[in-house]
Amino acid sequence: MLELRPGCECCDRDLPPASLEARICSFECTFCVTCAEGVLGGRCPNCGGELVRRPVRPADKLARFPAATQRKVKPAGCVAVA
Repeated sequence: MLELRPGCECCDRDLPPASLEARICSFECTFCVTCAEGVLGGRCPNCGGELVRRPVRPADKLARFPAATQRKVKPAGCVAVA
């Protein structure tokens, strides 16, 4: 089950569970659309994988399967994968 991490790893922008602005790789590294499509060029800086829109968990399922609360942020921000 997806963690639905709460924020962008680059800029720490909030990405609530219903956000259509969240992008993830296959390892669930999470970024906002601005960072994902901008500086990262659609590639995860951690694994080099493709960044795609994170699915939205139905609101009625969030009570039983809540989103993650632990934030992961790169202190120096992000740079594109070479």
